[in-house]
Amino acid sequence: MDGHAGKLIFGKLGGRDIMAMDGRFHYYEGYSMKEVTFPVRVMYELGINTLFVSNAAGGMNPSFKIGDLMIIDDHINFFPEHPLHGKNFPTGPRFPDMHEVYDKQLRDLADEIGREKGIRLMHGVYVGVQGPTFETPSEYRMYHLLGGSAVGMSTVPEVIVAHHCGMKVFGISVITDLGGFDVPVEVSHEEVQQAANASQPLMAEIFREMIRRCN
Repeated sequence: MDGHAGKLIFGKLGGRDIMAMDGRFHYYEGYSMKEVTFPVRVMYELGINTLFVSNAAGGMNPSFKIGDLMIIDDHINFFPEHPLHGKNFPTGPRFPDMHEVYDKQLRDLADEIGREKGIRLMHGVYVGVQGPTFETPSEYRMYHLLGGSAVGMSTVPEVIVAHHCGMKVFGISVITDLGGFDVPVEVSHEEVQQAANASQPLMAEIFREMIRRCN
């Protein structure tokens, strides 16, 4: 898949044992929601209790700049298929509460680390959509009017399943392009990758320090 190696990595980060995905399965590639979220269920069965997620997203907040890191406070799910549709897995209730999917203590910890290290961190609501097209200017404006700060084609299904499993979740979006403003901005996959790669060291520093300090 473009921009995703599709590897499962075991190692250490911040002095802790971690399991990481170098790439992910996307719904727009034709995978079912069960396939998209299967790695999260594997992580749960292996004893993972905290999930850190990241993505590249288009920013709709006028205060955002390309390359900004946005801590995800909440999400809006626009995927046409729900990852918990069908028989309920015994990892969680049939109707899970969604009031605080993204852990408040982890978000506060990220802010603290960002202040210490002088890393600009924004906050916002991530809108998850099917893709694979980037958004039209009107779609950007619609998502923003509905309360969205950034939009992308991943993350929400995996987060829902992790939350259903009782895992703590922390998420960051790298703002790789901007849309919905008065002047239309064209975007390409290559430009998105370049912006994401440029911000990767700052995001890695936040993740590394958070993992080191987590109980």
